[in-house]
Amino acid sequence: MKKNVVVGITGGIAAYKGADVVSRLKKQGFEVFVIMTESAQEFINPLTFQSLSQNYVITDMFKEPKTWEVEHISLAKKADLFVIVPATANAIGKIANGIADDMLTTTVMATKAPVLLAPAMNTNMYENPIVQENIKKLKDFGYYFIEPAKGRLACGDVGRGKLPEPEEIVKEASLLLKNEQDLKGKKILITAGPTKEPIDPVRYITNHSSGKMGYAISECAANRGAEVLLISGSTNLETPKGVKKIDVVTTKNMYEEVLKHFSWADVVIKSAAVADYRPAYVQENKIKKKDNDLSITLTRNPDILKELGAKKEHQILVGFAAETQNLLENANDKIKKKNLDFIVANDLTKEGAGFKSDTNIVSIIDKNGSIDHYEKMSKTELAQIILDRVKNLMIQE
Repeated sequence: MKKNVVVGITGGIAAYKGADVVSRLKKQGFEVFVIMTESAQEFINPLTFQSLSQNYVITDMFKEPKTWEVEHISLAKKADLFVIVPATANAIGKIANGIADDMLTTTVMATKAPVLLAPAMNTNMYENPIVQENIKKLKDFGYYFIEPAKGRLACGDVGRGKLPEPEEIVKEASLLLKNEQDLKGKKILITAGPTKEPIDPVRYITNHSSGKMGYAISECAANRGAEVLLISGSTNLETPKGVKKIDVVTTKNMYEEVLKHFSWADVVIKSAAVADYRPAYVQENKIKKKDNDLSITLTRNPDILKELGAKKEHQILVGFAAETQNLLENANDKIKKKNLDFIVANDLTKEGAGFKSDTNIVSIIDKNGSIDHYEKMSKTELAQIILDRVKNLMIQE
């Protein structure tokens, strides 16, 4: 049975890219219905979307309906997914504050389907604290967002605010549409982010991890019905809806929390970038600058993954390897030493892979030595691939 996608087009210069989004969704076999705001029609003609979607386009809340249905209620119920592209500051603000004064916002208010927004606007508008507060508010309510891209904007400014490529929007939409409750009843423990090892009350040792990969896995696992516990180092990311989070700072903190909850878990995915070493002694007061060099003695932190590998009974154990050289050799060595079911290995020297990026380029190696290579993709897409592998391992057991 075909799934239904309602695409909302709002009044931004990027409205023309919505035509490509609709075309791509149709080619993937989805039934597509389009709602255009009055402003959107100033940028692109409704006939374009009618031709691409093969359904009439709704443009006016008070226009005589073409069927006897109450259109906004009918579409709201029909939708398996709602996509708003581009999502202007105006549209985001209306939805965040419950304003339903046109067909698009009225239908969004009435739907129980997931809603994916693709913001596109001037950089200063996007960074405006009011817009950011509205985005946060909607995320807290369970709305999904795809981050705008960086680049040259229509106004001539350069920065974040460009609509992501239609291909990326359709990928995210497809992932949401294909989310099934296939992990319902499973307990998944995920670690994410960096750990920090204090040197003195002011300074610490850490790394460049943003936590984005672990948070993406957590969100996808929760969407697929799993009970998710996220143990996270310090990040600037919001806790995904439906995920229980425990905040930690040091590797020792993470070690204690992971060991405490290990027996609870069916699956452990260790995507955190923990510090392997910590200062042997933490100074009580701030170290003052002197004329001579400073040496800090480091001592080994506990190897969380290795200890889990030694203790595991029924659990599926997944590790990550971020390397700058000898990627496959080091990853294979890690699988054996730490008794992993499979490992996700990424080469940090490749553009679009690893820390801070919204994308990743990886090789996944299983305990039998089988290797699959994956080209650049969003971390959400990779998260689904990882969870699919976990699900397949559960079936084999």
